[in-house]
Amino acid sequence: MTIANLTRTETAARSAAVTVRGYRVELDLLAAPDHSRPGFPTTTTIDFDAAGAETWIDFIGLSVESVTVNGTPAPVEYDGARILVRDLRASNRVVVEATGEYSRSGEGLHRFLDPVDGQTYLYTQYEPSDARRVFACFEQPDMKAPFTFAVTAPAGWQLVSNRPIATREADDARQAVEFSPTLPISTYLTAVVAGPYVRVESTWSRGDLTVPLGLLCRASLAQYLDADTLFEVTGQGLDFFAEQFEYPYPWGKYDQVFVPEYNLGAMENPGCVTFTEAYVFRGAATAAQYEGRANTVLHEMAHMWFGDLVTMVWWDDLWLKESFADYMGALASAEATRWTDAWVAFANRRKAWAYSQDQLPTTHPIVADIVDLEAAKLNFDGITYAKGASVLKQLVAFVGREAFFEGSRRYFRAHAFGNTTLADLLSELSAASGRDLTEWARAWLQTSGMSTLALEEADGGHVIVQTDPRPHRLAVGLYDFDAAGDLVRRERVEVDLLAERTPIVLDPAPLRLLNDGDLTYAKARLDSGSLATVEHSLDRVTDALARGLIWSALWNATRDGELAADRYLTMARAFAPAESNTALLAAVLSNASYAIGHYLPTEDRDRWRGAWLDTTWAAMQSAEPGSGSQLAWARAAAAAATVDDRLAADIRAALDGRAPAPEGLALDPDLRWALWTALAATGHACAADLDAELGGDDTASGRTAHLRALAARPDAEVKASAWESALGDTSLTNEHLDAVIAGFRAGDRRDLTARYDDDYFAAIGGVWARRSIEIARRIVLGLFPAAESLVPVDDWLAANPDAPNALRRLVIEQRDHLARDLRVRAGLGQPCPPAASGHNDTRAH
Repeated sequence: MTIANLTRTETAARSAAVTVRGYRVELDLLAAPDHSRPGFPTTTTIDFDAAGAETWIDFIGLSVESVTVNGTPAPVEYDGARILVRDLRASNRVVVEATGEYSRSGEGLHRFLDPVDGQTYLYTQYEPSDARRVFACFEQPDMKAPFTFAVTAPAGWQLVSNRPIATREADDARQAVEFSPTLPISTYLTAVVAGPYVRVESTWSRGDLTVPLGLLCRASLAQYLDADTLFEVTGQGLDFFAEQFEYPYPWGKYDQVFVPEYNLGAMENPGCVTFTEAYVFRGAATAAQYEGRANTVLHEMAHMWFGDLVTMVWWDDLWLKESFADYMGALASAEATRWTDAWVAFANRRKAWAYSQDQLPTTHPIVADIVDLEAAKLNFDGITYAKGASVLKQLVAFVGREAFFEGSRRYFRAHAFGNTTLADLLSELSAASGRDLTEWARAWLQTSGMSTLALEEADGGHVIVQTDPRPHRLAVGLYDFDAAGDLVRRERVEVDLLAERTPIVLDPAPLRLLNDGDLTYAKARLDSGSLATVEHSLDRVTDALARGLIWSALWNATRDGELAADRYLTMARAFAPAESNTALLAAVLSNASYAIGHYLPTEDRDRWRGAWLDTTWAAMQSAEPGSGSQLAWARAAAAAATVDDRLAADIRAALDGRAPAPEGLALDPDLRWALWTALAATGHACAADLDAELGGDDTASGRTAHLRALAARPDAEVKASAWESALGDTSLTNEHLDAVIAGFRAGDRRDLTARYDDDYFAAIGGVWARRSIEIARRIVLGLFPAAESLVPVDDWLAANPDAPNALRRLVIEQRDHLARDLRVRAGLGQPCPPAASGHNDTRAH
């Protein structure tokens, strides 16, 4: 693996022996527009104190030209990942001159060529350990230092980093910029953005503090940048966090840059936050998409304090920033913006991610055991984010909101610009609340798994039964029909759970909803009477959060094989057309499609595919014109049409303009490509059709969609070409690789793809060894066979006990997803058989 792994043990020893005083990083990007040149000159000057005579500096690049130690040229001892430096003194200055390599994978300094105008765009992305792909450094979060960046680039480019520009020298061809020094930050939080980005500016002020604001995106996307909306959310967030944290925004300016081919939703580089440009909507978008974007903006903003100002010592405590940011993003959305239903999406969609992750054999505590960087890379998961945020929501209820925020304020003041562990946070929260949080932390942060809650009748009353018992504070909502026939909450009973069985007194009600209000983290089942009510009247539940919890309970029961998939689908067909919350609607549509492809017996699948296509098509036609619901149904119809071609002629007529689209539905480029992909996957579109569509949308998104649609065609030679491209074409960018893989799998044509199952298991070891972890992860996950047996994957696990832990973790997780599919299809509501020996290896956690 070219990530060149670093372990927790060796980095702890290095930080104990080395104290960094400062960096100066000089990057020469003048030749970046020449894409025949793979690299760029990078010179790093590091001032540090050392307790020993030697150490190593991290760098992954094309070459290291020279190393100077305290003014004396030193031999270049470089193994491709580490530069050994010797003859150190108590205080040192080391200068490394090297050549970095431009990235096509979104790791390090990514270079992108815009097909619309031929312009080149650059941006950096480092977390957890890719700063060393751009400059020589001590690549670990606990070695914070001030950074001064100096960049040479073509004239006319925007140059952005964590701090404002201090000096600029320019002529007609070039510019040389030096940025103001940063405050102490970790290497992974530094950032450089360069290119002919379009910039929009504003300011935010509070008291004596004024923060310059910037929004940047590619020139060809500038017409779609809704700056006013983004500045509105930004200002609302800064107001909210200033009031709650009582610690002034510490980073001077606040730029937000939307960048192409991004691996993440966003990254919290202080003063220079980067976002996927998918958040620049070039067509229609639903309310759920705008809400999700606002949540991401606020999530990253919370990191300016949780994660940037105070940073974890090592990746074990990644949750110290991600869980808090996830919680704060939802809280700020609900309380400071128009998106007052943010907790609905959190309860239904965000927690679904956590529930799924927490049931895998590779589950881990929120405070994880991260032994090396490969493990860290895979721990940006549903447990670290969504489960952690759910548990923090419980903690706020446990200690009280004011005590929680006062503890946070104490934490910022005590550890500003430093590094912390769990103990540091608990100390401040305990002091603020007067509660000993040791037992709470043990139950919720240092254990894995989740409870399942069910209401049962016992001795003439009721009892709440929980598996894997933990302490819960929750509510049971009693819902009844009002005079208008709506299901509304009549009463709410709160209860504390500790043991496996907890008696509770409840009056009769048509619907009894466990975890009403979403106060705890647990799967909640519907009792038989409540399920019967829901099956007939789910659309009569007026409260969006209650509906979200019901949909969540139904989906969890379906995934666990306790609710038949066809019953879930029947409810989706009956009630989704009336769902007014577009976040819930999007989740139900996605889950229904997944259930058809994964949880139905093979003999029932074609019938349900047809029925679901009919449902989506009819709902698209009948939805309010121009509404987010209409758009959501149109996207669902396009997805359904990739596996059922009965409406291919209607789709083709709409795309060709021979038939009108439903009133109010704009056939924007993204929707058109989704429909063309459906036609391609079912054999109703050829390469010439797709090339013609590309002619009208020769953009970055259009080229990616074109690749996906080409690979979707149901032809053996097409699939062979896609397979070879995914595994062997190293020129594919991260997004183009995803497109080829998605096309290869489109249409669920196992008759064309099953022949590659054995090739997959033969190839993944070499893929992991040769490719970067980001690219290798996409291949391992994306091409995992949708087989009818666990034997091949179990054979691989048994034959490869010494494979890298991170690779084994990915394969084990995919094995578990497949086992669940097979178990649910067979109607078996119990755990699947254990995997081959070594399956439960947890070292990669």
